[in-house]
Amino acid sequence: MKTLRLRAGKEKSLLRRHPWIFDSAVAKGGADPGETVRVESAEGRFLAWAAFSPTSKIRARAWSFDEAERIDAAFLNRRVAAAILARSRFDIASDSCRLIHGEADGLPGLVVDRYGQTLVAQFLSCGVERFKPVLLEALLAHTGLKALFERSDANSRELEGLPIVTGWLSEAPEAGQGTQLVLQEHQWQLGLDIERGHKTGFYLDQRDSRWRFAQYAQRLQFKRVLNCFCYTGGFTVAALSGLSAAAAPHITSIDSSALALERARANVALNGFDAAAHTFLDADVNAILRLFLEQGKTFDAIVLDPPKFAPTAAHAERAARAYKDINRLALKLLTPGGVLFTFSCSGGISVDLFHKIVASAGLDAGVDGFILERLGAAPDHPMTIEFPEGEYLKGLVVMRR
Repeated sequence: MKTLRLRAGKEKSLLRRHPWIFDSAVAKGGADPGETVRVESAEGRFLAWAAFSPTSKIRARAWSFDEAERIDAAFLNRRVAAAILARSRFDIASDSCRLIHGEADGLPGLVVDRYGQTLVAQFLSCGVERFKPVLLEALLAHTGLKALFERSDANSRELEGLPIVTGWLSEAPEAGQGTQLVLQEHQWQLGLDIERGHKTGFYLDQRDSRWRFAQYAQRLQFKRVLNCFCYTGGFTVAALSGLSAAAAPHITSIDSSALALERARANVALNGFDAAAHTFLDADVNAILRLFLEQGKTFDAIVLDPPKFAPTAAHAERAARAYKDINRLALKLLTPGGVLFTFSCSGGISVDLFHKIVASAGLDAGVDGFILERLGAAPDHPMTIEFPEGEYLKGLVVMRR
């Protein structure tokens, strides 16, 4: 077994069972991509078994902190089984969920989503790439499914020195089954494309927040709703499901992707909502918010669910300015008593920092508000005690005073 020896004092995070070992912490040692290495302190004390990534800043990702553990097919099979069992204990109002959430499930770099009878997997690190055949077999065995599509096309693959790979990993799907799927979520249906959609095809992490938005819409009966960065219209469908058609509400949904907007229109139709109740705009959100201000428009509810502005903490300062600007504009467009659902999916933006950004946006807008709720990812995207970086998605529900 090859050994990775750390610099003096760099073992502290591993003693807290944090799974990442950065290149700057390594004194000596190496291995082939994805090969399991023994990680030791500067004094030679065992710390972890980890998968080596020779080109990544995260030079190794810990599999286990148990010296007696053996990292083999049986180990990975147990981890996959445990992750799937955990989901059976979560409250998931859908036929689709995240089955494996990387480090949180002890499988660093592996993301697996289930959409009905289809699995979609992302192998994002050298370790899980090396064990791909073993993991594929375990996933199919423990779910009892036959269809597994690979979406290993995230930017992090390049940082690992791995090529982009997409396509069916399992045997050919049944006749008529392609990459266009429909999932059931709460009381509505949502279509997605696992080949061309974002991530694995859909944002399952916002499931509970969409439901909360539907509940607010039902209770407060918004007249004018604005859904920014709407993607395939999840929050749009949620709002329409809660609003009374008799009240003649109108929802405006904005995205810069024509493909996403096409899917959003289809999702509205799929759930039987009146086409006259919504408008879709292919536009830049920031520019449209400024235009709406100039036109004197206002909204009773606004959703801000932007893409990742800060992939790491190093990008936080620039991202903070972008988050502040769109929140400032949204708060100015909100009617008194109106509700803002605002989110950040940037791992480099902490919960506290996001709160400060929204507060600063309110000061600049001359708007105060009640923070009604803090929101996060659905439970099938867990954050663990030992890996707080897993809390990438954070949100606030703000009611304008």
